[in-house]
Amino acid sequence: MLTTDSVAGCLVGVVALLVVIAATLAAQRVPAVAVAAPVAALLVALGLTDLDSAVDEVLAMAPTIGFLAAMLVIAEVCAREGVFRWVGSVLAGWSRSSPRRLLRIVFVVAAVTTAILSLDTTIVLLTPVAVATARHIGARVTPIAFSSAHLANTASTLMPVSNLTNLLAFSATGLSFLGFTGLMLAPWVVGIAVEYLIFRWFFADALREAAPCDVPASGTPETEPAPVHRPGLLLVALGLLLVAFVIAEPFGVPLAAVAGVGAVVFALPGLIRSPLPALRDAAVAVNIPFLGFVAALSVVILPVRNGPLGDWIGRLIPSSSTLLGILVVALVAAALANLVNNLPATLLLIPLVAHDPGLVLAMLLGVNIGPNLAYFGSLANLLWREIMHKNTAAPTSREYLRLGALTVPVTLGAAVLALWAGLSVAR
Repeated sequence: MLTTDSVAGCLVGVVALLVVIAATLAAQRVPAVAVAAPVAALLVALGLTDLDSAVDEVLAMAPTIGFLAAMLVIAEVCAREGVFRWVGSVLAGWSRSSPRRLLRIVFVVAAVTTAILSLDTTIVLLTPVAVATARHIGARVTPIAFSSAHLANTASTLMPVSNLTNLLAFSATGLSFLGFTGLMLAPWVVGIAVEYLIFRWFFADALREAAPCDVPASGTPETEPAPVHRPGLLLVALGLLLVAFVIAEPFGVPLAAVAGVGAVVFALPGLIRSPLPALRDAAVAVNIPFLGFVAALSVVILPVRNGPLGDWIGRLIPSSSTLLGILVVALVAAALANLVNNLPATLLLIPLVAHDPGLVLAMLLGVNIGPNLAYFGSLANLLWREIMHKNTAAPTSREYLRLGALTVPVTLGAAVLALWAGLSVAR
């Protein structure tokens, strides 16, 4: 029986979700924090969210936000020092002017980039490089561009550092860095392999045909790229940073602290050479409005999570990580990601699945792979669309949905089976 309080709670939850959707859409034109922060403050002022709970939520998010800020600086240094220009030259050389070979190489490079430097790095830095390489060898842009978008989501399941959603849920798993990565390795490999096979079939004609004379949206034709030197020192530094994540965590050193030290080390040469420009670049890379949006989002989602809507979703969550339980959680997570975006979906679901590490991992499969269905599924998708508008024509929502409807069910199902097998062995 519905009571006045439950109806009011549902209304508050619905309004909060609408605010989340509005803030996500607004992120394309104005900082999303400009929408989310005032609403978070209003929820507290009206007593719809307890102040102490809001403060505790933001404080709990602080290490994750700090880690994200540090990794954004590291990615910016890699871009500025030519890591991705070098990647572009490698893509062109290894492809041998073959569109199929280029697709295969982009899959591998995008998967590795996403796993180590997060999906946003793949979207922002690898997509333009992949598009330019496709034009340079005379391949069609669409399959190559789509591969960077899909791999940014699918390949972000591997490590805690690969996606903000993983960072948010990492502590809830109760696993070590290696434990998390070990259980997600099989779903990661299987998901990427299945997606690659679907791409080869779906884009079979485009990968055979030569591309028409294509120019960027700016109208400037592609030119022969200048020789690029391999940034060996930075590549070694990235490898050492990954090792540091693995080594430091068993000693109780937070990932945020390791990433912070890494950001300082990566930025130090630039700070010595040109202090002011390097500080400016780092400040821009940190993207304070986005970090503020993440913090405000954790408050806005509280009345949803703690209200009737959260209770209703909680009743859908199984009690244990059986094969059916993992599948149900992954499907619920994927559906929520496409309804309200994957960040709020993650924040909403974490407490509901925290009783079983296997369910937490299944939730991450859903919120990471699920957004390949539609543009709204993740902020990375929306960012990819804007980048595609600048470099070439972005696919329509219908085109994105058509490919996603083929890849998401099969890829997510295969990844769920791989996770279940891994959990069965681990037990």
